[in-house]
Amino acid sequence: MGYKAIFKKQTKLIIKNPTILVSFALFPAVAFLISLFIDFDSMTAGMEYLDGMSYEMVVTIRTMMEGTMPNLTTMMANMFAGMALIPVVAGFIAEDIEKKSLRFLMMAGVKPMPYLLGVGNVVFVAAFFSTIAFAFIDGFYGVNFWIFIGAMMSGVAGSIVLGATIGILAKNQQAASSLAMPAAMLFGVGPMIAQFNDTVANGLRFIYTQQLNVVADYLNGVSADIPLWQSFAIMWANVLVLGVLFAVVYKAKGLKR
Repeated sequence: MGYKAIFKKQTKLIIKNPTILVSFALFPAVAFLISLFIDFDSMTAGMEYLDGMSYEMVVTIRTMMEGTMPNLTTMMANMFAGMALIPVVAGFIAEDIEKKSLRFLMMAGVKPMPYLLGVGNVVFVAAFFSTIAFAFIDGFYGVNFWIFIGAMMSGVAGSIVLGATIGILAKNQQAASSLAMPAAMLFGVGPMIAQFNDTVANGLRFIYTQQLNVVADYLNGVSADIPLWQSFAIMWANVLVLGVLFAVVYKAKGLKR
């Protein structure tokens, strides 16, 4: 059994499991609702009628809010890349362990990379469509559209490899969920908190989902002088390190399951 067979097996699994499919649609749907109801004009409506408040002051306040508040729809995209995918992939791997499929695959000579690609690419493709939805919701177009897609898919790749590593460390699906949720909170919610706290942002600056924040700030005009190559380098360094860790754990744990 090679990459193609594993890919087909995981595709059938994800199609038969509507809960997983819902998770890929839920975050873009929430982002869309946020884009409909969060309106800075509405937030500042009527302020010009307050004592001592001129129209120019209201415009200044509105501009400051738009420039300093994080883009909530982009934040949802970051949470999707860091929070939603880790438990999904961990559950896939843990299921193979429970059913003894992983042991069979290793005995059949399946190497770590074909196995990871077979499992991960199903999630990668599904996440790609979610990412396109996020890009349209956020209003990115032209070069910024492709920068956003590239950054998001880099984050998705990181979460896939991290989820796979967690899954292969777990004894079963329940254990995988227990291990995946703290990681999902750190990589998904941590960068959200970092949007409001510089200390947290500095502490998380070397994890891939925080670099998604950095790219988002660039695209949203918050920080125009950010070197994008640095953010992409950090994200793919994360993927590389996690990939090596997965290969080591795969070889060490696979036949023992």
